[in-house]
Amino acid sequence: MPEVKEFRLPDLGEGLTEAEIVRWLVEVGEVVEIDQPVVEVETAKAMVEVPCPYGGVVTARFGEEGTELPVGAPLLTVAVGTSPVDASAATGEEAEASGNVLVGYGTGAPAARRRRVRPKAGPSGVPRGTSGAGSAGDGSPDPGGPEAGGHRRSRLRGLSAAAAGGMAEAAGDHAGQGASRSVPTGHALSAGAHPRSRSYGPGASAAGTVEAVGDLAGPGASRGASEERRAGAPGAASVAGARTSVPAGPVPVVSPLVRKLAREHGVDLRALTGTGRDGLILRADVERAVRAAAAADREPAPAPAARVAGAERIPLRGLRGAVAEKLSRSRREIPDATCWVDADATELLAARKAMNAAGGAKISLLALLARICTAALTRYPDLNSTVDTEAREIVRLPGVHLGFAAQTERGLVVPVVRDAHLRNAAGLSAEIARLTEAARTGTLTPAELTGGTFTLNNYGVFGVDGSTPIINHPEAAMLGVGRIAPKPWVHEGELAVRHVVQLSFTFDHRVCDGGTAGGFLRYVADCVEQPAVLLRSL
Repeated sequence: MPEVKEFRLPDLGEGLTEAEIVRWLVEVGEVVEIDQPVVEVETAKAMVEVPCPYGGVVTARFGEEGTELPVGAPLLTVAVGTSPVDASAATGEEAEASGNVLVGYGTGAPAARRRRVRPKAGPSGVPRGTSGAGSAGDGSPDPGGPEAGGHRRSRLRGLSAAAAGGMAEAAGDHAGQGASRSVPTGHALSAGAHPRSRSYGPGASAAGTVEAVGDLAGPGASRGASEERRAGAPGAASVAGARTSVPAGPVPVVSPLVRKLAREHGVDLRALTGTGRDGLILRADVERAVRAAAAADREPAPAPAARVAGAERIPLRGLRGAVAEKLSRSRREIPDATCWVDADATELLAARKAMNAAGGAKISLLALLARICTAALTRYPDLNSTVDTEAREIVRLPGVHLGFAAQTERGLVVPVVRDAHLRNAAGLSAEIARLTEAARTGTLTPAELTGGTFTLNNYGVFGVDGSTPIINHPEAAMLGVGRIAPKPWVHEGELAVRHVVQLSFTFDHRVCDGGTAGGFLRYVADCVEQPAVLLRSL
């Protein structure tokens, strides 16, 4: 006949008296095996998965995720009996517990067979960890003994041996009183709906057991189970397929702050992909997930494209997908701001014309703008940096690796001119021409597309005046250049037609304030209007 057993939060050692439920690993109605982890909890010391010493069907869970429970508080109840878990024994006897869930934590098996070390005596003189009867009561072999092989191995390691006595004592009390104990009122099963008042009859099938569990999880079911039923969760309706798949292996998180942040915002760390070394989940990863969830809550879900007549689906993958991910990440992580200014580029065009007329390799306008940028970054090094979110530090970079946006048939790419601060206008022009040709033919190497520290975006080639560039993550700034067009302009106190360009500058507000950004942009504009200003930095 099935019996509902109550599993309480064991003593996790190190003098800890409470733990917080981080994640339930089983659902109500799910079949669990002996020593299967059922809940992930976090203490002040570590995150651990707590295995259950019983095999059977989960009838109730106590506590929602985020709830803090004291040691000894009920975690869940399990209907132990004729279920798929223990039916293979084919003996008609009630399934036993492992007796070796945590260090020193046992159930009803003989203490001498569960533990090799002689337990200390409790207050009543009975060895801690025994049920008072001193045996399982049926003479069956200890399921955690040699017959079970490695099954008795503890799922959790590194727990203090000093906690063994207390955990065994709690287990002994539970085993000695379990036959007559009622589930406290207010928990998942009320006193009037106690499982032992229900008869299951001999030879009940697994399906019958689950059906009975569904009845037990009725009026007195836990709040979590009720919510699951309302949401359409399978609950105890079916054993097959009810088991939830949980990713194996430890969650790659080191910082307690990251775990705390994830708990506070309900972020599932197992669903995140860490951007740290060896896949380590960083604070920035959690914050990005929080912002994404908040944005999803604010924005109404768009109508599925499939419902629109004649809609075409274009896979967001390859280069387009990589660009989309990088730009999305920039918007999520970087608090950017933009400022802009109009500048008279007439003198810059005249200087370029004179340089090319002198003979030698032709110098492009983009190369002159690149040279102006490297000079400006020397004066404002905060903008040639990146932000280490985990360490909460601004990292100033020693050299300028200048990226420039290039539109190709395959999409937007950003080739990088290495050590741009060490090149003159002619050297910059030659390297930009080489990289542009490689971009058009699709022969750029990964090294030529990564490692930039600042980006120059000449969107004026598309015939537009202005834009608000999206920073190329993880850089800190980008300069945008519009088209150079003849416009009315006050020059030397008189109205004249001059070649005017709009410069827009987007920067990471974490690395500097508006004064620095404005100073940078003003210096660039001054160099555009009076190229001789550059002579002071050459």
